[in-house]
Amino acid sequence: MPNISRDEVAHLARLARLAVTEDELDTFAGQLDVILQSVARVGEVAAEDIPPTSHAVPLTNVFREDLVRPGLTQQQALAGAPAAEDGRFRVPRILGEEA
Repeated sequence: MPNISRDEVAHLARLARLAVTEDELDTFAGQLDVILQSVARVGEVAAEDIPPTSHAVPLTNVFREDLVRPGLTQQQALAGAPAAEDGRFRVPRILGEEA
């Protein structure tokens, strides 16, 4: 069973550049020990005959197949535009204006 010491917690805190108090060292040591024990317990349960999974339930692709379809021509796309210029949508200038 893992047992993390105050020195190890202090070392981890220094690596993470965390300022911790003496009281926090004791608190974190206990919390990290519980976490490490939980991880070790999960490792004991994992067996070679159980395949690794990425999801708890099987996933099914619900998307339709990609189909190539004709798109709009430039003239068709610009037909409904309030303003067009040089084959592009014309929009009001907003840069440089005060909000």
